[in-house]
Amino acid sequence: MLEEFLPFVGLIVFGNIENLILASQGVVQGVNAKILGGLSIIAVIIWLFIGTVATDVAIQYSSYITFIGGLAIVILGIISIRDAVRNIKSKKRSE
Repeated sequence: MLEEFLPFVGLIVFGNIENLILASQGVVQGVNAKILGGLSIIAVIIWLFIGTVATDVAIQYSSYITFIGGLAIVILGIISIRDAVRNIKSKKRSE
């Protein structure tokens, strides 16, 4: 049974990294942590439902899905780092 889901292991890793990046962006932007946490939980539940229902269909596209997920992580990471650096620079200027 577990062998069916092995093509999606990359997505699990990328998904965790994506959650960390999005949380970092939220902190940099000053978002309310409780609202961000609640929305994250809702998003995880939705993806769990989609993954449970659509795994049989999506398994044939797993390599494409993993590539797109990885690309999204790289792009979000670059944006997050850029925003964090801008935020740090603006705080140093104001001091």
